[in-house]
Amino acid sequence: MTVRQRYDRGAVLTLAASLVWPLQAWLVARALGGLLAGFPTDGSAGLVWSVAGFVALGTLRAALDALAQRALADRAAARIAELRAELLAGEHATTEASTLGGPGALAALMAEKIDALRPYLLRYRPARLRAMVVPLVILVLAFWHSWAVGAVLLLAGPLIPVFMALVGMAARDASARQMAEIGTLSDLLVDRLAALSDLRLIGAGDAVVDGFADASERLRERTMAVLRIAFLSSTILELFAALGVAMVAVWTGFALLGLVEWGGAVTPVTGIWLLLLAPEFFQPLRDVAAAWHDKAAAEAVQAELARWRAQVRAPVLRGADPAPDGALVLRGVVARGVRLPDLEIAPGERIALMGPSGVGKTTLLRVLAGLDRGEGSVTLDGTPLERVVDDWRAHLGWMPQAPQFLGRSLRYNVGFGAAVPDRTLQRSALTDVVATLPRGALTGLGERGAGLSGGEARRVMLARALNGAPRVLLADEPTADLDAETAQAVAEGLLSHPGTLVVATHDPRLAQRMDRVIRLGA
Repeated sequence: MTVRQRYDRGAVLTLAASLVWPLQAWLVARALGGLLAGFPTDGSAGLVWSVAGFVALGTLRAALDALAQRALADRAAARIAELRAELLAGEHATTEASTLGGPGALAALMAEKIDALRPYLLRYRPARLRAMVVPLVILVLAFWHSWAVGAVLLLAGPLIPVFMALVGMAARDASARQMAEIGTLSDLLVDRLAALSDLRLIGAGDAVVDGFADASERLRERTMAVLRIAFLSSTILELFAALGVAMVAVWTGFALLGLVEWGGAVTPVTGIWLLLLAPEFFQPLRDVAAAWHDKAAAEAVQAELARWRAQVRAPVLRGADPAPDGALVLRGVVARGVRLPDLEIAPGERIALMGPSGVGKTTLLRVLAGLDRGEGSVTLDGTPLERVVDDWRAHLGWMPQAPQFLGRSLRYNVGFGAAVPDRTLQRSALTDVVATLPRGALTGLGERGAGLSGGEARRVMLARALNGAPRVLLADEPTADLDAETAQAVAEGLLSHPGTLVVATHDPRLAQRMDRVIRLGA
């Protein structure tokens, strides 16, 4: 059974459960009417059968409700899982940043905002189906017995959707602003946590706290705006529903007392039945109103998802063929708006990329790694890189300029679960560092490399790049902001790599030790 079928079944079951009530109400009216008349024909047997029928129908209604909620819950869980998988796959398939915001905004969309669709799927859509059918059925029954009751319901019912639509316009905008504020606050949190150690060093703690207070206050205001609209919509609904039920009760009472003779003739049974049906006429509309802010929140999330899907971002290259061992050649490549030089890198060659900041050194490294495609030709031993890029990246070592860690041990951050040879630690000058840590290579590191200095963190990145003996090693500013001794240790580790080495650097001492220097932006 497909996800869509599960959803349809759940909605239909909720509708079926709602349609059981008119039958139950008839049995209640018949029992009460029989008591008023003394059950002249069948005695107490009629009361017994009415009670038994009411219990049986109540059991049926409860069973239908349980099955419906289970089907709707399965549908909601499946839909949310599908959307999260879509987001993960979409972000995994590209290296470009999302226009929705930073990682905090994407995390909020994936974890918190998508969950706003759950009440929408569980409550609003089934309630909307019931609101389209149940009031019409009750309206037909009311007109069948009394055109006066039918007219009251007909006048009171349509006013509710009209006012709900007016309120819904404001609810949609308020929910959109609330969702945007959640993403902004999440981005702010991620940004401040990433720079927490630096902020503490410069004594900016009070400013950070004040910034969080302002952001949380804005989110509180957005949330209260949504709640005000939700209470307003509920008040409007209850007002018209109460007036409609009261008018039905007044007319029914006067008709049974013989004080009014227009609107249709009613008996005690039909009068009680109409009184029992009147609240149920408004109940589906109540359910829609209760879930109206769920609809507004879901529409805000769906609009954000639509903007995410509409983004045009370059995909990560994929290629299933094995990569040959030959020269890497770039011809006429333009990536990220930067015109890269034509060059040929022979196997085992050591090349330094130099030039002012922003000239395209990192972009060139990303093109060599197959992370950015751009325009032009990139071939490996005459084969287009996109055809062999997966196998090519499997033989790459990458040393980023900004160290990135997982909240695991140092050994895991180097080998990602694989064994790390002692020679890798020696070549990256990490042996002495590991010896000073409380648990050696098993010492846990935070996502910011807690317990490591800047130079030590850079050496962990070097060990990660060297681990596994890659065919090609790409390094982005490996000695930037390091003291002379640490920079020398990192340079020695890089130069110990026996394969192809391409380094983007501003360090003239490191560049002089390379086979060739390519100056960008000249």
